[in-house]
Amino acid sequence: MVDPRTAAPDFWKRYHEYRRVRHSETHPDDPVKPDDLERAQMLHDNPFEIVYRYEIASGGAMVSWFRADTMRPSAPGYESNKHVFGADWSVHPAHRRQGIARSWLPLVVELMDRHGCTVLNIGADEESGHAFIKWLGAEAKSTGAENRLVLGEVDWDVVRQWIDDGRKRSPQARLELHDGRIPDPLLNDFTTQLTSLLNTMPFDQLDHGKIVVTPAKMREWYEQMSIEDSRHHVALIREPDGVISGMTDVVWAPYRPKLLSQQFTGVRPDTRGRGLGKWLKAAMLLHARELYPGLEQVVTGNAASNAPMLAINAKLGFKQFRAGTEYQITRDHLAARVRELTRLS
Repeated sequence: MVDPRTAAPDFWKRYHEYRRVRHSETHPDDPVKPDDLERAQMLHDNPFEIVYRYEIASGGAMVSWFRADTMRPSAPGYESNKHVFGADWSVHPAHRRQGIARSWLPLVVELMDRHGCTVLNIGADEESGHAFIKWLGAEAKSTGAENRLVLGEVDWDVVRQWIDDGRKRSPQARLELHDGRIPDPLLNDFTTQLTSLLNTMPFDQLDHGKIVVTPAKMREWYEQMSIEDSRHHVALIREPDGVISGMTDVVWAPYRPKLLSQQFTGVRPDTRGRGLGKWLKAAMLLHARELYPGLEQVVTGNAASNAPMLAINAKLGFKQFRAGTEYQITRDHLAARVRELTRLS
């Protein structure tokens, strides 16, 4: 097990070398996170989740990296999510097809049993990952993709028209922009509405609990963002009574100045059909371009089943960059597979 707080310099050397190899496979044209930021984030203790990290090393080099997490009992939403365990691991390209990936499976079962988890979440966006997970026996539960918008290809007249249309169709609603942290006096209202909107997202067939965002969780997220000096920008639409009916947010980090991360966009079900989603996305896009003139691309993730958001993104010009699938397998099926592999070995 790797404890970042006590890890020796040789660990950090092989870890950073390994993640650069993996980065070159998955996102070769994007900036890699600087070593000092990566280390600082790993050293940060999240009070709402339990994280495990392990490595396999040989000859002074990292061969495989494993990370897993589950909610702490004190975390908001724990009761409906405590059965879920998330894990992700990879193998250095020079060491694949040697059974290293499967060697992590008994550990996964052990950790799930330690926390009473009954469902494993595991994702893949590479062919080797899909093949391994299907071989394992996990079921595909949700498909999606990382989608990207090239700003040089955007029709900015359409963007401005969406803003005008939104104002005309909802003349009494108002757009509200926040750059940086949401002010503390607004956090209760903001997180209540964010929680409500997040739980309207399509989850396909995923076994999941309720997403619960609280002021404390927002403050923790901001603490994590401050490590890399990331900037948070939020656009809200409020109805005449002051209630938030829609929101969108983006994140910009200095180490990748040409890329903007589009986070969540949501509109309250009873206010849909008025172009609020388009208004929000368009207003934020123009705002971000003014704040960061060097921007070249907007990066976002979308479930394949989220037709309304995909339609808006397609009209803006977003194109699929990298597809992925979320899989799940029960603890009992996973344990049975481990026993079967043990008998065969």
